[in-house]
Amino acid sequence: MVSLTSYLYSLSTPRPYSAATEHNFLTAAGNGTVSPKLFGFWLAQDRLYAAHAYPRFIGRLIAGIPWSSTHAPGSKEEQLNQTILRVLVYSLQNVVREVGFFDEYAKKFDLQIDHWRERKETRDYTAEMARISAEGDILDGLVFVWAMEQVYLDAWRYAASVQERSSVSEDHFTRAFVANWTNDEFVKFVNDLAGLVNSFDVKPGTERFNRLEMIWLRVVELEEAFWPNAGEELAMGHEA
Repeated sequence: MVSLTSYLYSLSTPRPYSAATEHNFLTAAGNGTVSPKLFGFWLAQDRLYAAHAYPRFIGRLIAGIPWSSTHAPGSKEEQLNQTILRVLVYSLQNVVREVGFFDEYAKKFDLQIDHWRERKETRDYTAEMARISAEGDILDGLVFVWAMEQVYLDAWRYAASVQERSSVSEDHFTRAFVANWTNDEFVKFVNDLAGLVNSFDVKPGTERFNRLEMIWLRVVELEEAFWPNAGEELAMGHEA
């Protein structure tokens, strides 16, 4: 039987999946031609997502874990809830580390991440996170987290493949970011999320199943839009 995540992953998306995972920004990050200004502009948006929206989203999911005093210690329900908690707590610890990584490497490579205006695409993404965490159930939220991280892993794996074929210097600022989202620890995290999602019994054709399909498709759409286009940083400018 095909797992839920494998099924979602196989769905045809309104736009090609590669539009989200092989964007021109990722190509430029991989071959080292992305400008520091554009990369800093993108990093500022990703920092808003990671430092503000992601912890709020995960916190709401943790608050929504369906604990019950009727679940005996060692019961299937209690074990699942404990696993959900463990994975979500790890995701919070990881995003705290990641924000520190952003700040450290922005300073190291003189990447400007201060005073950029927030993009509409960033607001759209964080608004959808808020909506799912407020209106959805725990599985909706877990599918959303898995989808975000799976697309991100695929995107940076693509950038890594471009990097391998390019003559990017070992000390180029993009190398650290490519490594951050393709390392074994991140791969394990994505796989753990997939395993968690797949532990739920959701029947095809049900309203819940259809809702999860829409979550996957929406995340792919949001991920594509999140990558900036060259020149966009010139139009956005800085806030005072």
